[in-house]
Amino acid sequence: MAHNHHHEHRTKNIGITIVLNLFITTAQIIGGIISGSMALLSDAAHNFSDVFSLIFSYSARKLAGKEQTETKTFGYKRAEIFAAFINSSMLIGIAITLLVEGTRHLISPEKVNGNIVIWLAGLSILLNGLSVLLIKKDAEGSMNMKSAYLHLFTDMLTSIAVLAGGFAVKYFKVYWIDPALSVAIAIYLIYMSWGIFKDSIKIFMAFTPEKINISEIAAEISAIEGVKNAHHIHVWQLDEHELLFEAHIDTEKDISISEFELTLSKIKSVLHDKDIHHFNIQPEFATADNKSIINTEHT
Repeated sequence: MAHNHHHEHRTKNIGITIVLNLFITTAQIIGGIISGSMALLSDAAHNFSDVFSLIFSYSARKLAGKEQTETKTFGYKRAEIFAAFINSSMLIGIAITLLVEGTRHLISPEKVNGNIVIWLAGLSILLNGLSVLLIKKDAEGSMNMKSAYLHLFTDMLTSIAVLAGGFAVKYFKVYWIDPALSVAIAIYLIYMSWGIFKDSIKIFMAFTPEKINISEIAAEISAIEGVKNAHHIHVWQLDEHELLFEAHIDTEKDISISEFELTLSKIKSVLHDKDIHHFNIQPEFATADNKSIINTEHT
């Protein structure tokens, strides 16, 4: 019952956050057009991406929790990574568009209504701040929800910058500050999104996780009594938490399966120390194959 209550509470929080961001987006688009503020329209575009981000993130989390089947042996564990990739890609795409448009308006600044910018930026800070608080807990330990959280958090920060720009426009008639803020927001979005984008690509490409040293693992396994060689090693991530490992292990003697189990328990200990709990080991004796640590040939 407690788990169901938590799930319903989380669903409600995400639903409220989506509604808040739809309201902010609509208000800022209208206000941006009326006031002539590029910074407001930039913030509106970011807020609109938040809506997609939240929908993607929540849907992916639901999928990731589905059970494995014979046709989907890993289930949908990479659904959250896919959502993180889509969200970060979308943010980078929006940022590039804002960078181009902001630069164009910076070259030829236009008159902006500071009052509208101030009021709408203030509203955005308030509602985005509430949204950040609503999904803060879900962002802990999840690349997917963290990408959605970053959408909202950077929106709140950019709205603070837009508010400051609104005051500069109203009281000092510094109209170039508005497109300059738009450019700054764009650069910041790229900076905040790049890490998640890069990490999600690495997982999709099955790259070796940065914290894993394959040569070190091979040396530790080869040092186990009865092991002659560890080769054909691959380490990759199924999602942001689970590491997978496979290797061929050459034994010094032609031993039985029950004897190899003793060796295997020592290999498990080495792997557990590296936070690897899912692995596939192929024992071999006097097999003529490629003995390189990393072997891309089919065996």
